[in-house]
Amino acid sequence: MATPDKKLSRLTAVAALLLARTAAADVLPDDRADLFYSKYNGGGMDITGKSVAVRKKVSEQLSFEGDYFVDTVSGASVDVLTSASTIHDQRTQKGITANYIRDKTEYTASYTNSVEDDYISNTSHFGLSQDMFGDLTTVTLGFTSSRNRVGEHASTGTTWLGHAYSLSYQAGVSQILTKSLIAGLSFEVDTDQGYLSNPYRSIRYVDNTPSNTKGYGLGPQIYPGTHTSNAVALRAKYYLPYRAAISGSYRFFSDTWGVRADTFQLGYTQPYRNRWIFEGRVRYYKQGHASFYSDLFPFAGSQNFMARDKELAASTNLMLDLKATYAFLPNGWKVFKRATVTADISRIRYKYSDFRNIKNYGLPQYAPGTEPLYHFDATVIQLYMSMFF
Repeated sequence: MATPDKKLSRLTAVAALLLARTAAADVLPDDRADLFYSKYNGGGMDITGKSVAVRKKVSEQLSFEGDYFVDTVSGASVDVLTSASTIHDQRTQKGITANYIRDKTEYTASYTNSVEDDYISNTSHFGLSQDMFGDLTTVTLGFTSSRNRVGEHASTGTTWLGHAYSLSYQAGVSQILTKSLIAGLSFEVDTDQGYLSNPYRSIRYVDNTPSNTKGYGLGPQIYPGTHTSNAVALRAKYYLPYRAAISGSYRFFSDTWGVRADTFQLGYTQPYRNRWIFEGRVRYYKQGHASFYSDLFPFAGSQNFMARDKELAASTNLMLDLKATYAFLPNGWKVFKRATVTADISRIRYKYSDFRNIKNYGLPQYAPGTEPLYHFDATVIQLYMSMFF
């Protein structure tokens, strides 16, 4: 379950990935340099990201890619503000990826290091992709290992609270069904253990003692030390006669914490005059709450595990996305074969079914547990330029 509170995940263009899989695995991608800028604003958070990436082939079989990413976070979500102050943080991420091709098999290995004031992550990934049956079928396998150090940052410094370890296993298959239709199925299993809670969030519980004017108290979250999740996704893309394409996907998620989630997405791609590509997407996401989540517990220590993280609450979100890509060097220039620039803007509405806004509402207008349900809108802007050489 992704959250924008501490980092901004780049929106994945599923249709583009499926299209890329139609190419044979015995051809490495072109050399290129990318510049990326992103801006997220919503729910009290303001996140700005910048990155640069360069990919270079050293032979027809081997290529390397390096990337450097920095994002700056300011503000805090509404559930953090109930027990902590606003956040001003910067994340620096460095990564390197190697791709090697042998016959019809492509091997990928990568390493990523991410550092924040209160979070240090080291992630390794290995994957392979195999084309078969006349390049009509592509099978992919992957393994990811992440080792994280979790802390809590304050004006006096960072207190390191523990470690979290994650393992992820991925498998997928894509199939060209007709000259116009390609479909893919993927499956992923993730296991986590260690310090898995968010130190900046608190539970709340009923407290009717006369000295408590709010009617509730706050306490630390208590999470299980292990977590396993499963996700299966089905994607398809259909090419229309007039050079356009329509894509759709469905993803089901479940985990051992009781969360169940469904994601539906529909997209449309339209090239224009060999210089422009216009894309539009709509995505709907719905999830149920975790088994140990509650907006208001009956009393302190009422359960072994307790959470009031809004990312574990029952919620829905609807995203509308528009993207335009322009080839501004279609014939090349000096060492560059071609270049493109892309602008992508998304609008997302988040609604929570059992998480209430206690930051702006309280006694005497609302008794604890009757405050208005929380909702907010977010805007994501992404700009990136790719230079192929």
